[in-house]
Order: sequence, then C-alpha cells, then structure tokens
Amino acid sequence: MNMNKPVSKVLVLDDCPVHKEALKRFCDEHNLVGVKVGKNRLQSVLRSNIDLGAVLFAEGYGGSAEASAEIAIRINAVRPELPIIMRRDTDPSLEGLPEGLHRVVCATYVAHDMAPLRKVIDEYIFSLDYPNALVRGIADMTQAILGDVFKDLIITCDTPYIVRDRIIFGEVFSLIPLESAWCRGYMMMQAEETPILELLDRYRTSESAEDGEANFRDLNGVLGEVTNLIWGSFKNRYIGDADAWLRSQVQVPLLVNHKHKYISFGTGNPQLCFMYSLTDPRSGRSVKLHQRFVFSLSWSPEDFREVTEDVGAMVEAGELDLF
Repeated sequence: MNMNKPVSKVLVLDDCPVHKEALKRFCDEHNLVGVKVGKNRLQSVLRSNIDLGAVLFAEGYGGSAEASAEIAIRINAVRPELPIIMRRDTDPSLEGLPEGLHRVVCATYVAHDMAPLRKVIDEYIFSLDYPNALVRGIADMTQAILGDVFKDLIITCDTPYIVRDRIIFGEVFSLIPLESAWCRGYMMMQAEETPILELLDRYRTSESAEDGEANFRDLNGVLGEVTNLIWGSFKNRYIGDADAWLRSQVQVPLLVNHKHKYISFGTGNPQLCFMYSLTDPRSGRSVKLHQRFVFSLSWSPEDFREVTEDVGAMVEAGELDLF
C-alpha cells in the first residue's frame, strides 16, 4: 500500500475462500481497506456513519440469484451513491443478470481477470488526483491548529482516505467555501456533540457556560473558530491571488436531509477525508473530528501550487528575525 496516497474503505460482501487472498492483494496494491460484515448486520452497518468508497459484491453472496439481487437492491436503496461492483462466477459482463440486479450493479468482473475491477476503482473512487503536497499540507496545518486550540491534548491524524458516500458524521458540522484558480468547493468539519462538550468541560474552555457545563453554543463557537483558522491557513498557503476565480462563478445547490444524515453537493465527485483524534494523555480518553474536502465546482490539480513566502518581506514586516 502506498502510504503517500489516500486510502478508501470498501465493503467486501464476498465469502469465496478461493478468491479471498487475491482480493486481499488487490486491495493492498490499490490503496483499498476491505471491511466485512455479517449478513444479519448489513443493514445496520449501511445506516451507520461508516465511510465507504464502494461495495465489492459476489454474484453468489445471497445463495441464489434472487437473494443476491434482493440484497444488492437493499444496499442501493440505503446508500445509492456507493458503486456496487460484482464478481461474477463465469461471465464478466452484465448479461444474464436479473433485472433488479442489472439496474443497481455498476460494473462486473471475474476472478481470473481483475483489470475491469481496477478500471472501475480508478473511475469511481480515485477519479480525482490529489497532489501529495496538498494532502500532507492539510493534515499538518490542521493538526497544528487543533494543537493550538486544544492545548495539552495529543493530536493525531489517521491516513487520509477517499469516500463516495454522503453521510454526515455526528450531530454538528461546519461548512465553508474554498475558491481559487485551481479549485472550488467546500470544507466540512464534523463532530459528535457529547464527546466534544465533555472535552470542553474537562478543560474549562467555556467561560460562558452556566454552572461550568458547556452547551451546544460553546461547541458551535469552538468548531467555528477551528474551521475559520483552517480556512485562513489553507487560503494563505494554497489560494494566493483569488481574483482569477471571479471570472467563473457557477453555483450548484446543496441538499441536506437531516433525518438520514445526508448531504449532497450536486456532483458525484469523491471526497478527500481526514480524521483527527484528540486524546487526553492523563485519562487516555479520545474524541474524533472529521474533516472533508469536496471540490464539487472546479478541480484542476495541474494548476495546484503552494504560495511561497518572501522571506525578505516577512523580515521587514517583523514576522521573522534573522539569526
């Protein structure tokens, strides 16, 4: 697995022992993290906040063509944004599948020829090329900002990953636009309310909370502050002169379904995701903060560049001292 590139979790619904090792190798070689679930827990897992990029589905997973079709249709109903990729027993095409299965499966392959699987993974999950400098830079600047806001906590970042789902993690999230000559989209910060409120209580960072207990307004304030600081750092490091993007201001409506914890940005583009752990070194307790980048309006990685600072100008401004 290439640790310099984002990974993506895929749900593996394939019980074939013969194909197991080949599928494991494929996942490792293509930066995929395979996760499995029992049939009796499939629906509850799909309705949870688990981040996924695709579903790898075996033709015989249900025990019969009709049962497999029923399972795939249910998956599509719960998570329609996830591509279902089917391993067939003999025929590498979609021919001969039940109508319902044919409708929800986006691609098929056979065990002895993984090329179609490789192609569809590139098309559906890794269709956007994220420069390594951008991925590393986002993680570094966000960890530094979280360390400044949440002092005395240990801040770590998991391996960045790609998702196609539109599930919202937790009960609260912030959203801020990112616009430049090479990208236009949004950044989201997502969190579960209770763990963050408990963290605020423990560190007494909420001066306005009654009886020393933080409330949702305190959480909103902290998440808003973190979002704004990250946005400012991103802007200074990657956007530079923002006049270029003023020439084209296409907008796409956002759609939020609170009941299903679902948000759509109007495109099928994958999302670049980061998950940070904020850990109390004394108690070992940890909370999660999710960060997502959705470049839904414009994406030109070939034009990506970091803004380099003029050291001389920074010395004159008093921001740096010569050693």
